[in-house]
Amino acid sequence: MSTDDAFAEAYRAHYWAVSRFVARRLDGQALEVEEVVAEVFSIAWRRRAELPDAPLPWLYGVARNCLANTVRGLGRYRRLLHRLGNHEAAHRRQTVDSPDAERPGSWVHEALARLSPADQEVLRLTAWEELTIEELAVTLGCGHSAAAMRLHRARGRLRTQIERMRRRDTARPEAPPPRPDAPPAPAPAPRPATPRPLSPHPVPTRAGGRRHD
Repeated sequence: MSTDDAFAEAYRAHYWAVSRFVARRLDGQALEVEEVVAEVFSIAWRRRAELPDAPLPWLYGVARNCLANTVRGLGRYRRLLHRLGNHEAAHRRQTVDSPDAERPGSWVHEALARLSPADQEVLRLTAWEELTIEELAVTLGCGHSAAAMRLHRARGRLRTQIERMRRRDTARPEAPPPRPDAPPAPAPAPRPATPRPLSPHPVPTRAGGRRHD
């Protein structure tokens, strides 16, 4: 297969996988996603002689570099908007780390956000993109042992964060104590008086009548 054919095959087979990879890291920014994906395959075309037999991890590696440049550019753009006083537009263009609808549970998601960007990326590559250690090494541009060690350490740090959050939630009181400035609780309503029963023996009155107590 010629290099041109290899590129065409990689494009047809992996375009949407690369698009999802980029979209997960640039949530809600369709224009930027399209631009990054186009740049990835432009680079792949120029370097088509380097395409491996299994090109997807290699394409992910190219996409990571393109994303880094894009994120830096977005950061510079937001700083410029702040200097110009356009705070609303600056905040509207912020990126998030976990746009995927199939995000993990709340504990795992919060724990992941507490990790370094490098640890987050390693865990996403193996969870979202389901890369093997060999593919992870190609994507990260490192050796097999280094990729395995980075994944092992990232998983360990994730478990540590989850355990800390569990201990925090376990130690949290069920109900917060009342605030010093909180208004006092309303007093209970008075109970209605019980009527006295009538006496079975009549009592004479001044008018000669009789009444019952």
